[in-house]
This record gives sequence, C-alpha cells and structure tokens, in this order.
Amino acid sequence: MNYIFISPNFPSNYKYFAMRLHKLGVRVLGLGSDDYDALDPELKGALSEYYKVKDMEDYDQVLKACGYFTSKYGKIDRIESHNEHWLYQDARLRTDFNVFGFKLKDMEVIKDKSKMKRVFNREKIPVAKGKLIGNVNTAKKFAKEVGYPVCVKPDNGVGAVSTFKLKNDKELENFFNTKNNSDYIMEEFIEGEIHSFDGLVDQEGKVVFMNSFIFDKGVMETVNENLDMVYYNQIEIPEDIKAYGLIIVKAFKLKERFFHIEFFRTPQGGLVALEINVRPPGGLSMDIFNYSNDRDLYRAYAQLVAGEKLELEERVPSCCMYIGRKEGSGFSHKHSVEDVLIKYKDLMIYNGPIASVFAAAIGNYGIVLKAPDKESLIEAAQFILQRETL
Repeated sequence: MNYIFISPNFPSNYKYFAMRLHKLGVRVLGLGSDDYDALDPELKGALSEYYKVKDMEDYDQVLKACGYFTSKYGKIDRIESHNEHWLYQDARLRTDFNVFGFKLKDMEVIKDKSKMKRVFNREKIPVAKGKLIGNVNTAKKFAKEVGYPVCVKPDNGVGAVSTFKLKNDKELENFFNTKNNSDYIMEEFIEGEIHSFDGLVDQEGKVVFMNSFIFDKGVMETVNENLDMVYYNQIEIPEDIKAYGLIIVKAFKLKERFFHIEFFRTPQGGLVALEINVRPPGGLSMDIFNYSNDRDLYRAYAQLVAGEKLELEERVPSCCMYIGRKEGSGFSHKHSVEDVLIKYKDLMIYNGPIASVFAAAIGNYGIVLKAPDKESLIEAAQFILQRETL
C-alpha cells in the first residue's frame, strides 16, 4: 500500500502518523520542501523515500513528484497532509490520481464558511446568521439587521487569520479601507464558550473515537488581544454536542479522517454551530487525545488505513488541559516556568516551547496537565497564567 504524506515533518508531532503507518506495513512516501537532512531521524526511518520540491505552492512540482512515486511504486492508495493549509492541494492530487478521499469537487462545502452554513441549515443545526459582504453598504445593512458587534472573516480562511470583531460603523469602514481582496463573510456575534466535537471516522464514515474540548476563549480573541490560551477535554461529552456532531459528520460525508467541529455554548446553555474542520485539531491536541485516553490515536488512524476494523471504545478519560503562555511587551508572567514545574510536577505531562508559526494562537510555551477532574487543573491554570504589568 502506497501512502504519500504531504509535508510529513510539519507539525513535528505528525511524524507519528508516518511511524505508525510504517510499522503496520504501509509504504510511506514523503513529499515536502525541507531538506532531507533536516527531517527528524524517526521520521526518516519511517519513510521509504522522500521527494523534495523547491516550492510546495507550485502545483506542477508537487504533481511531478506524485507522478514519480507512481511510476516507481505503482498505484497511490492515499494522499494526505492532515493539514488545513494543504486541504485543497491534497484534494486536487487525489482527483488527478484517482485516490480515495475528498476530491476537488468536494472542497467548496468543506472550506467555504458560507457553504458550510447551508449544510448546517439543511440539517437544522443552529448556526449564526451570516452573509457574504462585497461592499460597505451591504455590510452596513447586515450589521443593522443583526446589531453590533459583528464578526468578519475570510470565507475561505484558516484559523483566526484576518478575523475581526467590529463594534460600529467606523470600525466597519476602516475594515473595508484596509482589507485584502479575499471574499469575506460577516456574522452576528455570538456570546459563549467554544466547545468542540472531535473524532476519527473509519472508511464507512462510522465514528470510532470521540472527544470534546472546552476553550476558555476563541482563537480570534487570543490572537488579536495577545491572550494566553487554555483548553481541556470534557470527561463526559454532552448529549447535545454528540447529537449535533454526529449529524454533521454524516452530512459532510467524512471517511477515514479526523475532524474538529466547533460550537458556541451560549450563556443560556444552547449550541450554535461555528464551523467544521476535516483534519485533526491543531497544536498538541492529537497528543492530548492520547494522554487523556491512554491510547495511541496515531496508531488507530494507521490501523484504519491498513484496513483493520475499529470499534468505538466506551471509556472514561482523564481530564487533560493545555495551557499556552504568551510572550509580549508590557507584561510578564508572575511565576517562572521553573516554579510551575516544581509546584505541579505531579500533574505535569508535557512542557516545552511552541513553534513560532503557532505562537500567536496557542502561545510561545505550552504546558499539558492531567488529572481525574478539571477543578485542580483550572486552579493550576490560574496560577500559571498570572500576569503582572512591567
């Protein structure tokens, strides 16, 4: 079985996908723009071959690499990056080489938030009102309809890049004077916590792993206001999240892949769908899956690819919390990392610096704590994230 792994060394923990696939007898073929010598030694050991291109954004170069792999190893069975940035390119390659998985025709509804909303509405999933805005007058009309504040974001965007909360007409006009040429969608602003429904589906679309995170704030606020990041898994997944999540998984026809669906939990206790991501949640979330459930989800994915059958395991997980500390001018954290490591050594699962590309969203330094319940972790997070003004 031939599996082309796009950009296999990014993020660094995704090497475990390659390692688990290799161990189960899958031929893993790496395709990226980094030098072979720069790859992690364990990743090198899992790759049967690595093809370097100069520019991963140049489709002709990537197409040529896949053609080379085909001529040398035969039919390609999977092409995957597990990375939001490459979803379109993955689908285009699958289309050109007739490979299992999402094809180019499937991607609009997966990537465009306006089309996502249509699916949510069709399935009667509560969703924030939204409208594509081509000019300032259309935007003002919609803002008047739903009331300020409003949220604007690229219709086809990644994370919180170019996402803003606008509070009045003046801010809206300034946005139009400075925005790029992307298509933007404007949405009513929903108050509430972000809760997720995450998991893994098999080749028939059956969910074989489920998880739910609670985020203390949205990524937009975390990035734009330079805030620290905290999120943790729920020991018991609420029934409404599970019910809506399973409907969405089926509606988007997910097969043999991880997913991350985000909802707002409103102050009144209701749910409002935000978006679906058809890849693993970012940062250290894959590892938190493993820490909290005492299992190897990298291996579970590899088992599905290799043709093994998995069943949903009914187990009560521990609570794991990710705490990301930001660096910035004008403030510092009151307690040093060394103090934190000593005080919470019994809860500590992981700590270390975060790659700069992720720092704006999840912090410059990441800490993962584990406990039977969330209360002790919330107390620890409050201590770890105490700031003082310089």
